[in-house]
Amino acid sequence: MANSTHLTSMHKQLILVDSHCHLNYPEILPNLDAVLENAKANDIHYCLTINTRLSETDLIKGIAKAYPHIFCTVGVHPHDAKDHDVDTLFATLTDHAQDPNVVGLGETGLDYYYDNSPRDEQIACFDIHLTASKQLNLPVVIHTRDADEDTLARVRQHPDATGVFHCFSGSIDLAKAALDLGYYLSFSGIITFKKADELREVVKFAPLDRILVETDSPFLAPIPHRGKPNQPAWTRLVAEKVADIKGIALEEVAVATTANFFQLFHKAYKIAQ
Repeated sequence: MANSTHLTSMHKQLILVDSHCHLNYPEILPNLDAVLENAKANDIHYCLTINTRLSETDLIKGIAKAYPHIFCTVGVHPHDAKDHDVDTLFATLTDHAQDPNVVGLGETGLDYYYDNSPRDEQIACFDIHLTASKQLNLPVVIHTRDADEDTLARVRQHPDATGVFHCFSGSIDLAKAALDLGYYLSFSGIITFKKADELREVVKFAPLDRILVETDSPFLAPIPHRGKPNQPAWTRLVAEKVADIKGIALEEVAVATTANFFQLFHKAYKIAQ
């Protein structure tokens, strides 16, 4: 189990984790060394780079293997569900999860805003990830957009799964339901956006021991960088905004969110010790 005192003492300084980024994307990968150096200069000591389609998995696992402070997931984004064979997906996830740097599953979930894959195929793909979460004892990284009811219904069908609602941008009702089901909420640069007042209320409501911070790089750069390719260094701006919303010190947010990350992604904790 993660211990925040131990995690703080690992570096004797502020420690933050970018719990969701895409380091293999072309906006980041060509300059990855510089991006990670900038992250560390801003107290981001760990990153979780996220898989969205299985064709990217070997590259993502290679990034995690090359950098000891980078972890990765394996999974299929709902946009890409139509391009994957659900009959073999569980076996594929299981095989890739044997890699010591694969600490979670996804991102997976439901996206009814774009509907890039048929909804029944999204649901089938999501169910496989949730089943694998229980069988492999790994958390799922959930993407949900305009699909709250179906997302919660699928999660309730898999009560032994665990995970995080990443880049949370939903209602306080969705937040309460996710928390009641034992899930974590991860907040991104969206909480800095001018029109995100309702989301900031969710941040204020959410218990500190159930929050993660992320960038979703290269997307959703926080203010004052909005419109630019996002990068893990700007996780600090998200954490600072959480601290501001909750009226607490940045250090408290850092200790809590880092401990939360390693509590949820327990396989990463074993690597980080």
